[in-house]
Amino acid sequence: MGIDSGDGPPDRPTKQDVRRWREMLASEREAAALYEGLASAETGERAEILRELASVEVRHAAHWEDKLVQAGEKVPSPRPPGIRTRMLAGAARRLSLDAVLPVIERAERGDAGLYDADPHAAPGMAEDERGHAATLAALRSPAPPTAGGEGMEVLVRISGRERWHRGDRSGALRAAIFGVSDGLVSNTALVMGFAGSGAGQGAVLLAGVAGLLAGAFSMAAGEYVSMSGQREMFEREISLEASEIEERPEEELEELVLLYRAKGLAPEQARTMAEQIMSDKAVALDTLTREELGLDPDSLGSPWAAAFSSLVAFAVGALVVVIPYLFGGGTPAFLAAVSLSLVAMAVIGSGIGILNGRSPWRSAARQIVAGTLAAAITFGVGHLLGTQIV
Repeated sequence: MGIDSGDGPPDRPTKQDVRRWREMLASEREAAALYEGLASAETGERAEILRELASVEVRHAAHWEDKLVQAGEKVPSPRPPGIRTRMLAGAARRLSLDAVLPVIERAERGDAGLYDADPHAAPGMAEDERGHAATLAALRSPAPPTAGGEGMEVLVRISGRERWHRGDRSGALRAAIFGVSDGLVSNTALVMGFAGSGAGQGAVLLAGVAGLLAGAFSMAAGEYVSMSGQREMFEREISLEASEIEERPEEELEELVLLYRAKGLAPEQARTMAEQIMSDKAVALDTLTREELGLDPDSLGSPWAAAFSSLVAFAVGALVVVIPYLFGGGTPAFLAAVSLSLVAMAVIGSGIGILNGRSPWRSAARQIVAGTLAAAITFGVGHLLGTQIV
């Protein structure tokens, strides 16, 4: 993928433009040095892939050099690699490349949109930056199965047996887990605060119901807005990928080849697979969305599902401490509310532990301690204030 420096925007560059070009030049040179340093710690195909990434960064640096020259500015001389680059390259040599790849991959993902809205960036630079993180992730991944072969059948069998590896992309399960926990803890604390003040059954019940309704609808609204924004962001990424397939199919082909080479396929096999995929634009978009963006286009998340599950879950958790006050008040209702809340905290905590593959006992204890502490503080404050609600 070549870099077309172009003439840039017609306006004369400002001092801020020139300063940013120098910063980008230094950043690209540093990235090239990092990839070269990592390549020196490897051999074979992985070393070659890292050197190709370094060459991309060199081309990016050349673009910023050209911009400075066109503006009549002096091009800074290259500097020795920074301490971070030397440390990462040294760690790769002394330990292994795999030891430092996660750190570099996170940094690349953070810079993935660096050139998306930059009017001075050359065509293809934004796509290059987004592809680097995917390539680094692929260097740590096993080789993909060959299309139509036994490897694909194995993958299908594994995915059928091991459904627990699939993430909850809809957000509904995540919203439900946190919703029921938040509802239980927050409303228990609220009710205990009113109970500690000496308020009567009616006041405590009113506070509990108000807390349930306010919290449930607040959680639902927040989850809907959050999931809507996340989905729109994912859809934009997929739309950009579709545009790139239409406008620059050769560049996307090379990205896919590099990804499969990073996964361990031989160059010829990687190119054959990539060409087969790119021959169908729908398949190409689906594959690049999964491989490069790390998204499942069929499961981008449902804002309505997340909002509804959050509302119901919060309400269920918040209802626990309210139930005793529906039938009475005073000490019996208070003790019943405390007992029900502790049991519910233990159940929720152990459930979270099981879902996360952790000890249910430890998760239950953590949930009980956190919830009890919150309730005890509000009870104490209510008791000290002695608030009377008419």
